[in-house]
Amino acid sequence: MFLTALKKQNPALIDTAADYLRKGRLLPDTYVIDVDQFKANANRIKAKADELGIKLYAMTKQIGRNPELARILVEECQYQGIVCVDFKEARQLAGAGIKIAHIGHLVQPPSGMVTSIVENIQPEVITVYSLDKAREISAAAVNANRTQGILLKFYRVDDHMYVNQESGFPFELLEQVLAAITALPNIKLVGLTHFPCFLYNTKTNMTEPTVNLITLRLAADKAKSLGYAIEQLNGPSSTSCETLPMLAEYGGTHGEPGHALTGTTPANQDGSQPEKIAMLYLSEVSHHYGEHSYCYGGGYYRRGNLVSALVWQDENGQAEQEMIVPVSNDDDSNIDYHLKLEGNFAIGSSVVMAFRTQIFVTRSDVALISGISQGAPQLVGVYDSLGNEVFHG
Repeated sequence: MFLTALKKQNPALIDTAADYLRKGRLLPDTYVIDVDQFKANANRIKAKADELGIKLYAMTKQIGRNPELARILVEECQYQGIVCVDFKEARQLAGAGIKIAHIGHLVQPPSGMVTSIVENIQPEVITVYSLDKAREISAAAVNANRTQGILLKFYRVDDHMYVNQESGFPFELLEQVLAAITALPNIKLVGLTHFPCFLYNTKTNMTEPTVNLITLRLAADKAKSLGYAIEQLNGPSSTSCETLPMLAEYGGTHGEPGHALTGTTPANQDGSQPEKIAMLYLSEVSHHYGEHSYCYGGGYYRRGNLVSALVWQDENGQAEQEMIVPVSNDDDSNIDYHLKLEGNFAIGSSVVMAFRTQIFVTRSDVALISGISQGAPQLVGVYDSLGNEVFHG
């Protein structure tokens, strides 16, 4: 999906990753991230957000809950904190000493973890989908002698919901829900959120607001008309330089960049966006079967739109001319032990791909390399897909 953009925007990342693989410094099934380009993207998004008066919570699930990149976002790029879409991400990053700003964005904190979240992690906000969960948070906040900020999500019947992510309060019950929530002790209603608020339109080749963003705006207007102070209007999904102005037009106060940090938003598949590709997937040819070559898998994401790979025909340890070839996974229900390449390539040949991913649901390694743009690459470290360090550079 992003191979053309990768070759256009960051060819040095390709050369560095392939060289590290040939020298045995990296293994197949590794996502390689250009730390300097990642930081440049983050700073570019932050500058646009500052210009528009929007605050940013950074999303790290796509990059494997990586603590080093999270630290860079918070400490060096001055993001408000990390948004943890599930409780295990919160546990992982809080354990690494990273500031957590938002929990519950997609997955509610489980009952057995509410107390530790409220007392120890102390996020700025927790998104709440039910009165029962709000009551749990309220009780924990009372015991901790602190006030916990929360966000609420309201939906209308025609809103866009991903399968198994359906959640929220019906818009028609907004007045009753707000009254019940704000009556709870040690709870502060900070604002409202929804998801996804932006989606890429393949017909216009642009990222556009969804009906959810309209619902979010309507919910905010109604809440304000009832006398509630709405400080935060959080409109996540595809937060980028492209969408931030639109978010501002709808009154949004907070965004949550994820894919834009690595330049892998759908709008950048032609390399046209200001955020440049900062990540690729690295593999090598494992074996042959019939007329096809098979490379090591483990990082395939079925919604990634993977269509092609860059392959070097390695002969006697020497990399021949690179070729772009079709790559496929013929059955998404099977485990991606390998991916199939069109053509026969020597065992050990380097393979590079670039596609939309969610590293935290893979079994891949994540390698961070700095200094690529200066021609002096340095391996910062290697992590697993959940943010645990495997090797320190």
